[in-house]
Amino acid sequence: MDHKTAQGWLDRYVEAWLSYDPGDIAGLFSEDVQYRYHPYDEPIVGRAAVVASWLGEAGSDNASTRDAPGTYEAEYSPVAVDGDAVVATGVSQYREVPGGPVVKAYENCFVMRFDGAGRCREFTEYFLRRP
Repeated sequence: MDHKTAQGWLDRYVEAWLSYDPGDIAGLFSEDVQYRYHPYDEPIVGRAAVVASWLGEAGSDNASTRDAPGTYEAEYSPVAVDGDAVVATGVSQYREVPGGPVVKAYENCFVMRFDGAGRCREFTEYFLRRP
C-alpha cells in the first residue's frame, strides 16, 4: 500500500457512501473484513455484513442510516502508510437539506489494514463532532 493507492481507496469510500451501491461498497472490503464504526464496537465481520450495515439492512445497533442525497459530503486523506496499515484523517459534514447549511461536522480518523488486493480487511473509525 502506498499514499496514492490509499487516497484512491478513500475516494472510492466516499463515492460508495454517496451512491449506496452494494457493488461499490463490497469492492472496498475483503471477504473477511472486520469493520468498526467506533473503536469500542465488536466488529462487523464479513463483506456481506458490512454492505448490509451500510445500507441500513443489518437489523442491529450496528446498522447505519442512509443520508438523503445531497446531505453528506466528506474528504479524507492518508497521513501515514506503513506496509498494509493506513491511518487517514478528514472531515465529514451533514446538511438537513441539499444546499442548506452544514448542521453537523465531524473530524474523522480511520485506522485500516489492507490485503494484497488493496481491499480493506480491518477498519476502525474514530471521530469527534465539531462544536
